[in-house]
Amino acid sequence: MGAAGSSALGRLGLPAPSRPAWLGAAALGLAAVALGTVAWRRARCRRRRRPRQVGTVAQLWIYPVKSCKGVPVSAAECTALGLRCGHLRDRFWLVIKEDGHMVTARQEPRLVLVSITYEGNRLILKAPGMDQLALPSELPSSNKLRDCRLFGMDIKGRDCGDQAAQWFTNFLKTESLRLVQFEKHMKGRPSKDIFSASVPDYQVAYPDCCPIMILSEASLVDLNARLEKKVKMDQFRPNIVVTGCDAFEEDTWDELLIGNVEMKKVLSCPRCILTTVDPDTGVIDRKEPLETLKSYRLCDPSEKAIYKSSPLFGVYYSVEKIGGLKVGDPVYQLVQ
Repeated sequence: MGAAGSSALGRLGLPAPSRPAWLGAAALGLAAVALGTVAWRRARCRRRRRPRQVGTVAQLWIYPVKSCKGVPVSAAECTALGLRCGHLRDRFWLVIKEDGHMVTARQEPRLVLVSITYEGNRLILKAPGMDQLALPSELPSSNKLRDCRLFGMDIKGRDCGDQAAQWFTNFLKTESLRLVQFEKHMKGRPSKDIFSASVPDYQVAYPDCCPIMILSEASLVDLNARLEKKVKMDQFRPNIVVTGCDAFEEDTWDELLIGNVEMKKVLSCPRCILTTVDPDTGVIDRKEPLETLKSYRLCDPSEKAIYKSSPLFGVYYSVEKIGGLKVGDPVYQLVQ
């Protein structure tokens, strides 16, 4: 988230001591549609929906370590917690401070320079000026369980050991850091606690707020036409990139079918300062492309309580039916 990470969690200006302000604001707006969500679930079995193709999957991305580089894959399992390919799970690893608070590229922009590959049942992490770090995909149960804090919410993580901790501390040249891993038996952060409203019922590990984020190629082309310095797709950290649709057409997609996976829109992706981190240099600009997005991608006035002044770029989805999907799959909108 995060990230979209270029993640999506922006500070939208509402006071919220326990979670990002936009999440508290989103709760107000989402509470207003709670009855509609319940009605949708009850009506789902009673109506016939037909698939209408709206695009094609161009890219699939998994971001194993929050704020680090993504791993492109040709096919993935779409679980309730997000994309999975073998032992690569989306945002199942997290850098934290010694006190458990998360560290992302918002605070340490050079995290985006850490690349990840998977070899011989190990995650291999590489970064400029560093020897590679090899992490087992499954940690021994003797490793310490740590209490972590993401956006004011509690979640567990298995400590990845002193070598990993020292590696991130040395690379970022900062205070002592740790790396933790989420395990599938752990309790994720429930959507109802993230939004404080009746939303599709799901959990997330270390993403900002939702298991899947979708963005179209056409939307990026539209943005780049307005920028002096062009940006790349990985600056926005989508899980699924769609081609063959118009710019921002993804804003209109509610229920989707990709492969045999069904998804339900949760909300648009409000963009924050993380989008201004250059994924090639690890330098944070703090202005572009965020300022340009603000010039033409602010929400409708009726949704200002949800998004405030954060521009919208991409869409968050929950996973309603798990399954598999791959690059080249048609993207269908489910309509009545």
